[in-house]
Order: sequence, then structure tokens, then C-alpha cells
Amino acid sequence: MNKARTNFIIDAVMFLGMMALVGTGYVRKYVVLSGSVSREVYGRKVHMALMGVDRDGWSVIHLYLGYFLLALLVLHIVLHWKQIKAIYSKWIPDSGTRLVITILFVIISVLLVIFPFIISPVII
Repeated sequence: MNKARTNFIIDAVMFLGMMALVGTGYVRKYVVLSGSVSREVYGRKVHMALMGVDRDGWSVIHLYLGYFLLALLVLHIVLHWKQIKAIYSKWIPDSGTRLVITILFVIISVLLVIFPFIISPVII
């Protein structure tokens, strides 16, 4: 299989995965309601399911879709690595500046992934 066809397939699957991620987010937000929202809508807390899957199940599906998309994104970046390096070098000619920006990018990326584990929730 040639590179263009591989890229097209990866991009198409990523697009479908993103649509599924949005759809599962909608299910959690608007369809399979939380306890407090179901109390407002139905006057009491009700447990809901869609296609036999409850709200927690949809959360798990949503999470694994995110992991799947992240894996595809990493694959996409690997396949385009030469192009990314060339563009990055052209945009930021100074290697020292590129290094600083790269380090900041990596630090921010790691913090975005681990912040739920380093920040304590507040009980309200």
C-alpha cells in the first residue's frame, strides 16, 4: 500500500473516531443524564441506559475512543515526521529557540495528561 493511501485511511479513521468521540460525549451530556439532571427533568433520580449501556459505560467508551485517537495521531505524526521537522525548522530557524519551544510543548502536553491525578477535587 502506498503512503498516500495509508495516510488517507488513517485520516478517514481518525475523522470517524472523532465523530464517535463527539457522539459519545453527546450521549453522556444530553441522553443518558446524570442523577442531578434526571432529578430536574423527571422529578426524581432515574438510572438511564442507551443500547444497554449506562452512563458509566459510555464514559469508558468515550475514554477508549480518546486513547484510540491518540494512537492514530501518534501514527500520523510518525508517518509525517520528516515533513514536520522541515516545516518546524523553516518556521523557527534558530535551533536553541526550537529546543526551548519543544521542551515547553512536551511539558505542557504531559501536564495536560496528568493534571487529573495531581489536582485534588473540591467537594461542593
